[in-house]
Amino acid sequence: MAKNPAYMGPQDQREQVQSPEWSRRKFLQSTAALLAATSAVKSTHGAEDSAPASDASRDPLLITEHPEIIRNRDSALSILKPSQAELERGLALHRRSLVFDSYGFAPRVALDGKAVAAAEEAGAPDAELQDLREEMSMTRAIFDARERSEFQTAMQVAGVTCIFQNAGEEGSDPLVLIKRLARFTYLGDHLRDILVRAATPDDIEAAKKAGVHCLYLTGNGVPLAQKYSTVDEELGFIRIFYQLGIRMMHVTYNRRNLLGDGCAETSNGGLSDLGRAAIAEMNRVGVIVDVAHSGWKTSLEAAQASTKPMVASHTVCAAVRNHIRAKPDEVIRAICDTGGLVGICCIPPFLGGEGDITALLDHIDYVVKKFGIDHVAIGTDISFTSRNVGTENKLIKSRGKRKTRYEALWPEGALGGNWPKQSSISWTNWPLYTVGLVQRGYSDEEIQKIVGGNVMRVCRDVLK
Repeated sequence: MAKNPAYMGPQDQREQVQSPEWSRRKFLQSTAALLAATSAVKSTHGAEDSAPASDASRDPLLITEHPEIIRNRDSALSILKPSQAELERGLALHRRSLVFDSYGFAPRVALDGKAVAAAEEAGAPDAELQDLREEMSMTRAIFDARERSEFQTAMQVAGVTCIFQNAGEEGSDPLVLIKRLARFTYLGDHLRDILVRAATPDDIEAAKKAGVHCLYLTGNGVPLAQKYSTVDEELGFIRIFYQLGIRMMHVTYNRRNLLGDGCAETSNGGLSDLGRAAIAEMNRVGVIVDVAHSGWKTSLEAAQASTKPMVASHTVCAAVRNHIRAKPDEVIRAICDTGGLVGICCIPPFLGGEGDITALLDHIDYVVKKFGIDHVAIGTDISFTSRNVGTENKLIKSRGKRKTRYEALWPEGALGGNWPKQSSISWTNWPLYTVGLVQRGYSDEEIQKIVGGNVMRVCRDVLK
């Protein structure tokens, strides 16, 4: 790693050079090349883009057409206050880099409020309504031109090449886990001019060269046969889901399962024998082991058991912010020793501090300083949400009081919450994450590792 005096923890931030008062017009002019390039990039990974900046002024998807995106960008800029040189370098670097969100979500579109209201009027049960809502929010961009525009705008403005897309749910039931997998498979199959579904790292690089975005699929649980007869039969669905496109799996979610304890369990019981067998099978098949939601002991023991690089795809550092979703140094070291990485998320209560873009950068700095540049990524765990959500939701009647969800057992803050400065780390602010890394003194090569290169390396190493 190159010598970098700017690596620091949250308590010793270097003094930022204050630039003149921000003009949004100047910022929009600076970001114009980014918007044009992400829609029609001609360069290869790491090469300068050849699209002339002058063409960007005619781009139909300029962020001036989306007030919420502008507000979020202004929020981040008011905190970062980059110089013009820092801004231009960061945006140019983001434009030509392969950017890989180590765990996140494709833009979420609005529901068809009338259709949901009609289903409620017809007496659809809660489970059916939940399925209807999820399917609409995940796939409606295929059919609705307005939502397709929202989807495409968000992808272009963020400049993200690939998202490690959550295509699963908590639990181990294959029939439950397959629902989101089917929906995101369907989405990728029908939005090919915008989005493709990648099966290999080569597909991701090809998407970057072609100027489209892509999804690499992950699940929130390990599918189990639930027959409890033989280990081979019990774990047989891991290979099947790999064949269906899943490339990463959570060992646990927040609660305890048959493989180990989740991070919201007070017992911190660690990995089970079946959990060790599942990790061995994931290593064999080529599925990345993910302990983002696992308890500290489960995470540590999973890292000790894995023979392939494994990850905590969307987490934070407990030394910076002590939270159940954070990982202590011992766990991070064990993950790094596998050749893996930790992805820093964009959930304000997990980040601590002001819960803003500065806090995100603080956690990245900590991992780099303590564990090395090759072991950190950004796994946002957030998504862009269509501006039409509020209008459509008003058409849906409230269902009234419902039963207490299982999550009520988890500690307060386990699922996040609203913080005043969270708009600065909105998903469409990805280019400003890169600008922030420029400000922290990282080299271009180091930044490209953080924003995508490290995730690509782990994907290649595990797929082998």
